[in-house]
Order: sequence, then structure tokens, then C-alpha cells
Amino acid sequence: MGIVFAPLGLVLVFTAAITPQWREGQARLNIGGSGSLLRSGAKGHGVGVRSGSVEALLLLRSDGLWESCLQVEQSELKQCWPIAGPYQRDARVRMVQGLVLTSLFLCGIGIVLACIGVRCWTDLPLRRVAASGGLLVVAAGLLSLTGLGVYTHNLRRLGVDPSQGLNNPKFPQLSLSPAGSLYFGWLGSCLQVLGGGALLFSFKRPRCPTCPSRQEQAVCPACHSCPEMTSKTDVDVYEVSC
Repeated sequence: MGIVFAPLGLVLVFTAAITPQWREGQARLNIGGSGSLLRSGAKGHGVGVRSGSVEALLLLRSDGLWESCLQVEQSELKQCWPIAGPYQRDARVRMVQGLVLTSLFLCGIGIVLACIGVRCWTDLPLRRVAASGGLLVVAAGLLSLTGLGVYTHNLRRLGVDPSQGLNNPKFPQLSLSPAGSLYFGWLGSCLQVLGGGALLFSFKRPRCPTCPSRQEQAVCPACHSCPEMTSKTDVDVYEVSC
């Protein structure tokens, strides 16, 4: 469970981190005059909606941690650019960026440790190594959950500059809402916590079962760590194979 859920969570959180759909919104922009570039471009794609002498364009805006995009609905007019301005300088956005990057790094290290710990290179798996990897994966999941919570809680306030005001007649305020990348991040973070929690059970020492009698094997490899078994002179043994 840990070996499957942890990498899957890492992929989902990484996908959420690089996609610009953490929040999205739309606004109807009224454009007048015959010299407007957006107006002429939108007419070429059949997007303009004429209302009297004014055309209305429905603009779709989406923001991520490192990129923002703007698209005219039902057209190929789309432009993306690295985040800038008040949104980039917002301390909460920078904090979420740091939390997500730290989460990805810790989860990657945890998966490596878990893979080393569960591999059957010896008679017994390296349980402490696997459990330590699980601890890092759980920490990674909690960090990404924290970042997602901060972003979701402040979603409509991120990058808002009070000095410029909210009502701009040339570019009306967008009604922002959570987008798909957030849901990928939530799912991936939960999988990380579940997978890391499963690996944490490796810290618990396994109980030694009763071994069937085997004359050719003097000591049971799986019971080396059990004092009650190693203290006996006559120990039933069983074969451990990979």
C-alpha cells in the first residue's frame, strides 16, 4: 500500500504544482470601436457577441503557482505568462510555493528510502529504513496539505492590490473559484499521508510464528530479533525465500 500510494501521490502533487489551474474565473469584457485587436481577433473565431454597437468577450483567467493564463472562450486565443505583479509578491503565494517544493523533495527521498527498505536483498527487509521513508512521505503529505489549505482559504484575496481598487472598467474583477489543480493536489496529498502511514507500521517488530521443523536449517532467520526464540536451545525453523 505504501509503495503504491506514495509515488501516486507524488505524481499528483507534481502535476498540480506545474499546472496553472489553481484558481480560475471569468468575466465579460465589453469592447467598442472598430480598431480593437481583441475584437477583430475574436470575430475571426466567431466569439464576439454583439449587443447594439458593443461586442462582449467572455475572458477565462486561470492562475497557478508559477504561471497564469488568459483565454477567450470558445477560441484558440490563449496566452500564458509567468506570474508577476502583486500576485507574485504575495507572501502567501511564496509560502505555498516553498511548502509544495519541500513536499516534493521530501516525498522523493521517502520513496527512495522505502524502496531500499522493502527490497529483499537480505533475509529480512530493512524495516527501519522503510519506516523512515514512510515518515518522510507523511511529512511531505502534511506540508502539501498545509500549502493547499492556505491557498484555498485565501484564494480570492491572493494578489489583490487595494491601492488600485477592485472596479476597473477596462478589466472587470473576476469571480475566482477553485480549479482542477487544487483537486489533484488534495488527492495526491491524501494518498501521500495514507501511503506513508502504511510504511510507518514497519517500525513495529513482527511477531515470530511457530516454525515447522527443518533439520537442515539451524536457526530461523525471521526470529533472530525475538529474545524468546533465540534463548531456547531447541527452536523450530522454517525457510525464508525471496
